[in-house]
Amino acid sequence: MYTVYGDMLSGNCYKIKLLMQLLGIGHKWVHVDIMAGETRTEAFLAMNPTGKVPVLAIDGGGYLAESNAILNYLAEGSAFLPAAGMARAKVLEWQFFEQYNHEPYIAVARFIRKFLGLPEERRAEYESRQEGGHKALAIMERRLAKAPFLVGDTATIADISLYAYTHVAEEGGFSLAPYPGIQEWLARIERLPAYVAMARENA
Repeated sequence: MYTVYGDMLSGNCYKIKLLMQLLGIGHKWVHVDIMAGETRTEAFLAMNPTGKVPVLAIDGGGYLAESNAILNYLAEGSAFLPAAGMARAKVLEWQFFEQYNHEPYIAVARFIRKFLGLPEERRAEYESRQEGGHKALAIMERRLAKAPFLVGDTATIADISLYAYTHVAEEGGFSLAPYPGIQEWLARIERLPAYVAMARENA
């Protein structure tokens, strides 16, 4: 049995929820309010010293942080993670791309606009994220013009990693209209059996 500490409005947390639903993994979800400072409490920092969600609690096995590390752990032995070789390395390649070339632009712009309300003192930072975000989307578009998913013909955790923030990119000011390949890819993921949508507001 697993317990996930996270916020369903966070793309990094939603990745975990989506994979667990797709694989039918039983779990308990514990809401953590980032904006209220709940990731900075002594109890939370004991689970993850970086003070970030998500955190996966494993019965008898401690805690695991970092969304893509959690995805790799949960997907082991499933169709969402190739067993070895180049295909597995390509999954990791796209996950590193997500963390270094995609998330710092699209997720940050979304946070500033959706959660902070685009305050004037952060407008310049918000604007500075647009070019990098569109560069990342263009790279994805070129790949998805050639294949239905990022790594081969079936969905992997590479797709889940990048789906999370891409499908809400417009909340960060990134129109997906110029990216038909991405739009078709999003639709393919949303047709996966047991797909669950991202929450738009916390309960």
